[in-house]
Amino acid sequence: MRVLIDTCIIVDFLQKREPFFKNSHIIFLAVANYSFDGYITAKSVADIYYIMHHYFHDNNKTRIEIEKLFKLFGVLDTTEFDCKKALLSPISDYEDALMVETSVRNNLDCIVTRNASDYLKSPIKTYSPTEFLKLL
Repeated sequence: MRVLIDTCIIVDFLQKREPFFKNSHIIFLAVANYSFDGYITAKSVADIYYIMHHYFHDNNKTRIEIEKLFKLFGVLDTTEFDCKKALLSPISDYEDALMVETSVRNNLDCIVTRNASDYLKSPIKTYSPTEFLKLL
């Protein structure tokens, strides 16, 4: 299974945010154990870097954490085509529409997010972390 992991899940894990950490940790372990192929978008990498840099206040530590992500997750580029399609998307949040269009173009099976209500008009199935873990 090829799965896009939303930025919020990655940050939940990296910052050990409660009450979300446990599920994000299990998702990371499942990726590490090859239970599914996990992906993030290049745009998410930039967002994660920004968020984590403000969390750590340490450029080197932030870069080390990003490098670890690269070992676990594939990174999908977001193209001009995705950007243009996202503008036409029925999904009102442009960033979410970008994730959907990137996922569609890369033939992913689903998106895991804590914001499933933002993806109601997505052609790709979305799952909360709890729902996704039940699938595994």
